[in-house]
Amino acid sequence: MRAIVSVEHLTKHYRRVRAVTDVSFTVRRGCVTGFLGPNGSGKTTTLRILLGLISPTSGRALVDGVEYRRLADPARVVGAVLDPAAYPARTGHDHLRALALPLGVGRRRVDEVLELVGLAEAGDRPCGPYSLGMKQRLALAGALLGDPELLVLDEPANGLDPEGIRWLRDFLRDWAAEGRTALLSSHVLAEVTQTVDHVVIIDRGRVALDAPISEIGQGSVTVRSPGAAMLADLLAAEPGLGDGAIIWLADDELRLPHGWAERVGRLAAHYQIPLVELHTTGPDLEGVFFDLTSDPDRAALPDGPARAATRGGQTRPAHR
Repeated sequence: MRAIVSVEHLTKHYRRVRAVTDVSFTVRRGCVTGFLGPNGSGKTTTLRILLGLISPTSGRALVDGVEYRRLADPARVVGAVLDPAAYPARTGHDHLRALALPLGVGRRRVDEVLELVGLAEAGDRPCGPYSLGMKQRLALAGALLGDPELLVLDEPANGLDPEGIRWLRDFLRDWAAEGRTALLSSHVLAEVTQTVDHVVIIDRGRVALDAPISEIGQGSVTVRSPGAAMLADLLAAEPGLGDGAIIWLADDELRLPHGWAERVGRLAAHYQIPLVELHTTGPDLEGVFFDLTSDPDRAALPDGPARAATRGGQTRPAHR
């Protein structure tokens, strides 16, 4: 399947500062791709180049085979959120109407996207008092106005409460299930593990890892409780936990995918289910991330190739 995003040998220098150097990766259609890296790693620079906001020193970033600025109707191809800013005195509805006018989008679509992001009741209120999470939802609504095929989101979970984070996860999974695509940067690594199909990790302006999430050790959560049967039934009703994800290790012991420890704790507390044991084991995305981005040797090789992704004694070169 042809990629919807192709980043090819992308380099951007600001005088003597190298923001990104020879970055290459693709984003496949119908997938949610996580774009991860520490602060200052080059994530935002790469996304801004992709969206035509700045020009690269060399290389290129293509959307649907062309540069963003050459798209005939970009808002109907790409919806982007890099900054959830809105004019404080405008209502949410008026903010979206202002964005919709140049797109030729009517009031009905504005109402649809407000409903879609859960802001229908807040749409007639000024944006200024909105919480950060509400502003994130409003920004996402703006990105959805053109009914795009691709979403590009920079830290979309920032400011969302746990319920909002779960809503965003379910929204993105449903989005991909429709055959659409999302590229998102995030620092909430445990949530990324449950959301994305593919991960690109960038560090010091270079690609450190480019791999399907299924190839990255995700670890597991072990739960032991005399109420394991009740807990298993409650977990089976939770969104995001697929068939076969709950594994019985013993009559009172379960194994779950990585990232479910907090959910187990909340359910156990709410339903007063005693826990004898609850812990996460094995390598996970967070461990891989810190292994790659805390390597002091990377700083000594500013002009060399992206180093191999090393884990558990096995070495796999970073895909370029």
